[in-house]
Amino acid sequence: MKLLLTLSLMISSIVALSACSVRAADDDGWKTISNGKDFTGWKPNERPESWTVQDGAFVAHGQRSHLFYMGEKEPFTNFEFQCEVMTKPGSNGGICFQTGWITNNWPTLKQGFESQVANTHPDPQKTGGLYNIVKVNPSPAKDNEWWTQYIKVEGKHIIVKINDKTVVDYTEPEKVKGPNKTGPGLFCLQAHDPNSTVFYRNIKVKRLP
Repeated sequence: MKLLLTLSLMISSIVALSACSVRAADDDGWKTISNGKDFTGWKPNERPESWTVQDGAFVAHGQRSHLFYMGEKEPFTNFEFQCEVMTKPGSNGGICFQTGWITNNWPTLKQGFESQVANTHPDPQKTGGLYNIVKVNPSPAKDNEWWTQYIKVEGKHIIVKINDKTVVDYTEPEKVKGPNKTGPGLFCLQAHDPNSTVFYRNIKVKRLP
């Protein structure tokens, strides 16, 4: 009887430890920054009517507008970012990072980078590429299908993955000129034009040292 009790206690302890391990793995620094219900923590600049929330996703459809994540005071320098994305045929969009608030125009003309979102849009720069820096073609993603777009920045090193496949591995040159330089900044999502419909959901970020 004592042996059975001891075994039972050992099994309970193992189960408890396993549960703790799972919780630790889930709580590894990743933070969900979209609630799937509204724009809490996010702010559109020009033409807020280009943005809606549908079925847990931000939907970009309309004239040019950028939806900025403003939910934290500290800008993002080193991080991992992950978002699920889907496009309708012919659509263009983007995920900007290390950028700054701008009331109109394209944010990366001022600061930061854009990870392109475009599969069948006429633009030859396709999904995952760093716009005007590292070009990707053909697209590693398909319209009407959700894919995961992952961005990692450590210092001057930028990696972009689409569905776990690395499509960009870029190290910024020394003394690079122009606005597209690594440094602290914001995230924003892009509504490109009235003929484009892009969905962004399950947006997460993890700060790195």
